[in-house]
Amino acid sequence: MSVSVELLTKRFGRQQEVVGVDQVSFTAPEHGITSLLGPSGSGKSTLLRLIAGLEVPDSGSVLLSGDDVTRTPVRKREVGFVFQNYALFGHMTVFDNVAFGLSVRRADKPKIADRVHELLNLVQLSGYEHRFPSQLSGGQRQRIALARALATRPRVLLLDEPFGALDTRVRVELRDWLTRLHDKTQVTTLLVTHDQEEALEVSEHVVLLRDGRVEQAGSPSELYERPKNGFVATFLGGAQVLTGSVDRGRAVFAREALSTEVDMKDGVQVEAFIRPQDVRLEKISVGASQARAARVERVVRVGSTVKVSVVLPNDDRLSVQMPRYEFEQGGIGQGDAVRLDLREVEVRAAVSP
Repeated sequence: MSVSVELLTKRFGRQQEVVGVDQVSFTAPEHGITSLLGPSGSGKSTLLRLIAGLEVPDSGSVLLSGDDVTRTPVRKREVGFVFQNYALFGHMTVFDNVAFGLSVRRADKPKIADRVHELLNLVQLSGYEHRFPSQLSGGQRQRIALARALATRPRVLLLDEPFGALDTRVRVELRDWLTRLHDKTQVTTLLVTHDQEEALEVSEHVVLLRDGRVEQAGSPSELYERPKNGFVATFLGGAQVLTGSVDRGRAVFAREALSTEVDMKDGVQVEAFIRPQDVRLEKISVGASQARAARVERVVRVGSTVKVSVVLPNDDRLSVQMPRYEFEQGGIGQGDAVRLDLREVEVRAAVSP
C-alpha cells in the first residue's frame, strides 16, 4: 500500500498559532521504508499521527493506495503503530500483548496462538511467551511492540522514534534487525527519526522536514549528494556552507584558503557545501610561506578517525575529519599552519537571500 499526503496542514493553540505541519505533500512508496526526518519540532510525529488518524488535519488529504482516508476512523485504516515508549501492557504476558489486537477482533483462539508464535519467531523471541514486559530488555520490549503492531496484518506500519530510548549499541543492532524484518514482511513502513544515520541506513525514501514543511524528499543518496539548500546539506552529513566567488576559473573561499575549479564566469558569487571528509590537510613547514594558510585549533582522536577544527584566514572555523593513519603521517599538531586540499564538492551560484 502506498501512502500519500496532499497539502496536509495542522495547527494547534487557541488561535492556531502553533504550526504542526504546513501544506505537506509527499508519497511513501509501496512496500518500502520511508523516513520522516528532521530536528525536534519539525512536525514529524504530528505528521505520523495525522496519517494514523490520531489527529484530524485542518486541511489537506491522507490517501492510502489512492483512497482518501482523511476522515476515516483509526480502526478502519489498517495501520499498525509503534511508539518510542513501547506502550506494552505491564500486567500482560508477552503472548497476551502480541495477541491483544487479534483478541479485540475476536479471532479464533487457535488462529491467535498460531499468529503469535509466528510473530515471536519472526522477531526472534520464541520462548518468551510467558514473560512480562518488566522481565525484558529495552530492545526486546521494542521487538514485542513491533510484533504486536504486525499481529493484525496492517497494510501500513508507523514507527514513531522506535529506537530513541535505547542506547547506541542496541539502536544500531535494531536498525539492522528492522531492515531484515522488513525484507520478510514487505509492509509499507513510515519511520519517524531525528537520527540522519538511521534514516540513511534503513530507508529507501527520506522526507526531510523543518518547521512543519518539507525541505526535500527523495532517495537517501539524492538528499546526501544533491542537497537543495544549506539546511539539507548541514543536517545530512554535517556540511558547512562557505560563500565565495569565481576568479580565473576557480571558486575561491575564505581569502583563497580553499579553491576548486569551476566552469563559471569570473566574479560570480558562489556557495559550496563542504563536509568534514571533503577536506585534507597538509602541514606547512617552518620558514615556508604561510599566505592563505589555516591554523589547527583543536585535534580530537575518535577511534580510527581524527576530527580537526581549523581556523581559516577570515577567522571562520572549519571541521575536518581524516583517517587517523593519514593524519598522523602528515605530522600535524595543534597550532600548526596547514594548507587545505578541497576534494570534489558541489559548487553552485549563490542564492540571494
